[in-house]
Amino acid sequence: MKKILKKISETAIRQGVFTFTDDQKKSKWLGYEPATKDEIKQSEDRLGLELPADYKAFLLITNGFASPNEHVEPSFAKVDEIGFLKDIDPKIIEDWLVHDESFDIVVQLSRSILVGGINEEQYFLLIPPIIENTGWKYWKFATWIPGEDDYEGLENYFINVLDFLAPES
Repeated sequence: MKKILKKISETAIRQGVFTFTDDQKKSKWLGYEPATKDEIKQSEDRLGLELPADYKAFLLITNGFASPNEHVEPSFAKVDEIGFLKDIDPKIIEDWLVHDESFDIVVQLSRSILVGGINEEQYFLLIPPIIENTGWKYWKFATWIPGEDDYEGLENYFINVLDFLAPES
């Protein structure tokens, strides 16, 4: 995953379409210092669950990640900033309750952990499994999509980001 994140960083900075800090330009890196295992464990304890392995691997590479293309992809928060969507933005769940056909989305949103896009136009959500031994769900969620884009995992999401940034000619 680190190679993909590095390629996203280099591509976005090279394209120069969005504003990046001098440090990001110099390092060609949109990430931060890695999280520690203790920081990850503290967040897991606070949330009352064990985060998925690929997300923890991401945090051990970079504790957060800046958006490579504002208003299209969310930035990823530091592990101590993540939380349940229902606690961070309860209004979005209320807004989706008015749509009878979207009850399943409301259920997923009410269980989801917001890891990217805090105070942004789109979110990246991790949704814990309901049934033991089933997988986590990975959603990019925005009203303009509309609704959710589902990914097979975090690496799959970042591969899609890279493909969007640098489509094959």
